[in-house]
Amino acid sequence: MEVAYPCLDRLYAECSVGYVGFLVETGVLMTIRALGMMVLLAAGSGGCSRYYIPNTDVEDTEDNREVVAFCEVYRRAVERRDIATLLDMASPHYYEDGGNVDATDDIDYAGLRDYLIDRFDDASGIRYEIRYRRITAEEDYVYVDFTYSGSYRLPSKDGNDKWRSTVEENRLELVAADETFKILAGM
Repeated sequence: MEVAYPCLDRLYAECSVGYVGFLVETGVLMTIRALGMMVLLAAGSGGCSRYYIPNTDVEDTEDNREVVAFCEVYRRAVERRDIATLLDMASPHYYEDGGNVDATDDIDYAGLRDYLIDRFDDASGIRYEIRYRRITAEEDYVYVDFTYSGSYRLPSKDGNDKWRSTVEENRLELVAADETFKILAGM
């Protein structure tokens, strides 16, 4: 079955420059070209798209992979309650202000060991998951913004261990050190 378009048939019959001329005069060729260009642009834009490190919101670059790998060592050390590794990862200039103006809860490198012992002492199990949101670098400093989900098992008054959990936003502040990083704040 042939579909007739009387309007186009009449215009084609009146056109003296042939089929291509007819398409140009009626604007159909421009529409076809425009559609073709849009398809090419859409297909070509895939080459400019970003790739992300799996299970993160962080662009996949060699530098970002190094930062995430370092932070994963930190995450696993928290789960294992490995104070020696965490202290080794901390910069001698470590300082945490607790996010407020009260200086009594500030922690420097000298107080970090006691802080970690206190935090890990009661926990009989820790699960610590990190979703990396953004990594930014400024000169020698790297800022790692992430969301963590922490679950920890604590003894209760009735003698049964109970799991507690929290989900929070956090930032690790890192400084380049030799071939790795050191944590300046955020533990």
